[in-house]
Amino acid sequence: MAAGLMRKVAADSVDVYSAGTRPGAEINALSAEVLAEVGVDITDQTPKALDPDLVERVDLVVTLGREAEVDPVSGTRFENWDTDEPSERGIDGIERMRLVRDDIAARVDELAARLRRTTGLSPNI
Repeated sequence: MAAGLMRKVAADSVDVYSAGTRPGAEINALSAEVLAEVGVDITDQTPKALDPDLVERVDLVVTLGREAEVDPVSGTRFENWDTDEPSERGIDGIERMRLVRDDIAARVDELAARLRRTTGLSPNI
């Protein structure tokens, strides 16, 4: 979700890569559906495992959730977004995914604004 949303917000000004510490076998259908609602198409994407070489080449690694851990690399900044988990409040299905999407979208918007403000560059994320 975060990668698709960042591509929409930042367009070509940011290189965006998406990978997981424990990727699934396919894109979550509900994730794709709720992203499509806001004009983001991730249906051509496939889950990928995190590439340690890529971590060394990018400026910033953003992990989502409490369980995501990446070994630190000198010169690469790391942020963890402990995202909202509506299922902990009994909210599931499409409603859950919309809340997750909106939480991640707000974080992506804030990060994109911060990158524009602090770097003025096109960083790799």
